[in-house]
Amino acid sequence: MYSSSLTDEEWSIIEALLPKKKLTRPPTWSKRQILDGIFYQLKNGCNWADLPKDLPPYSTVFWHYKQWRSDEVIKRMMEALHQNMREKAEKKPVWTTLIMIDSQAVKNTYNASIETKGFCFYKSTNGIKRHLAVDILGFPFFAHCTRANISDDQGLISMLTIHIHYFQSKPLELPKIIILLDNGYHPDKLEAELVKVYPEIMTKIQFSFVSQTFQGRKSRRRKVWFCTS
Repeated sequence: MYSSSLTDEEWSIIEALLPKKKLTRPPTWSKRQILDGIFYQLKNGCNWADLPKDLPPYSTVFWHYKQWRSDEVIKRMMEALHQNMREKAEKKPVWTTLIMIDSQAVKNTYNASIETKGFCFYKSTNGIKRHLAVDILGFPFFAHCTRANISDDQGLISMLTIHIHYFQSKPLELPKIIILLDNGYHPDKLEAELVKVYPEIMTKIQFSFVSQTFQGRKSRRRKVWFCTS
């Protein structure tokens, strides 16, 4: 048992979200054990081949991870868990009224191909840029990775374009989604490009700038977002 291992309660929730196995011979490793292997690697950031020996073989764990990712099993699992948490917080499970978007440039691994990395002059970082949209609870709504030399505007446009079906299917009678951005973004440019993808999108979203303040408590620091417009 590791700190990343599923508890009985967690497994009871996730088990129902996994695809049912066809009637074949009993598997050597259970889905719970395979998930424990995936979560161990994700939490500790080790190579797949360095998984502890009491977990399933790394080739088995990695094969299932690739298969579930390709079949969007992991995506559907995340969406179901996200909706469940929003309902518990007494919010609409699917439609949010507030999304916060930001990006972060981070270094690639030393053996990453040159096609997957770029140099961000603002952060002096050679690697990738992670674009993330979260709701008011801090849970991921959308995520997208680009080379670090891609601008925040272009990364946001690409991320929302990939998930444009979310905005297309949003009922018009619901309030507009306020998208909070920092000063690194340019709403006029964003609107012009997004309208090309989905002409009615600005009837469903509204960009707004935020200011950042930090409150310290002992050695910890917490970011608090405030809408300024």
